[in-house]
Amino acid sequence: MLFEHLGAEPQIDPTAVIAPTAVISGDVTIGPDCQILHGAVITSEGGPITLGASVIVMENALVRASATNPVHIGAHTLVGPMCSISGATIGSEVFLATGTRIFNGAHIDTGCEVRINAVVHLRTHLPEGTIVPIGWVAVGDPVQILPPAEHERIWQEQQELDFPGYVFGLDRETPDLLVQLTERYGRSLSRHADDRRLDG
Repeated sequence: MLFEHLGAEPQIDPTAVIAPTAVISGDVTIGPDCQILHGAVITSEGGPITLGASVIVMENALVRASATNPVHIGAHTLVGPMCSISGATIGSEVFLATGTRIFNGAHIDTGCEVRINAVVHLRTHLPEGTIVPIGWVAVGDPVQILPPAEHERIWQEQQELDFPGYVFGLDRETPDLLVQLTERYGRSLSRHADDRRLDG
């Protein structure tokens, strides 16, 4: 399903294959020989998304850009089932396994592997050829790669990266943080009310 969003229409190379249940919305450019499988969602929320040649986005993966964090995925990269990418730059020949989570402002260089259910956190940089083990968390720049059991170390790094401030422009100490966050984000998402389906 293809949608115009905020006046922008997806641009899809004629050699790319898009499953009928995939959703492509807004300022999205899909390069030659890409494969977008069933249930995948690629949605531009005000910033562009670009997929290079021969990118595979597997079932139920989510790729989302924002006005402040576009998405670029380099050639010959595999985005696994149920993977989530928000506002990140992904190099070529990267393997993102099932269930991985890549957050806003992350930069993953060529040849990296992020294995099953691993996380690359906000504004984290993975140098070329880095491997994030199954279920582990990569955080910071320079990156630290930590097992999930080291929650306190991960949290210490996360606090400095300031997720609510960086992504939503809100101070973590705001007393009604989730009220303000959901109202602000909801207003932004409500712009989809004016989307126009292009293929049906």
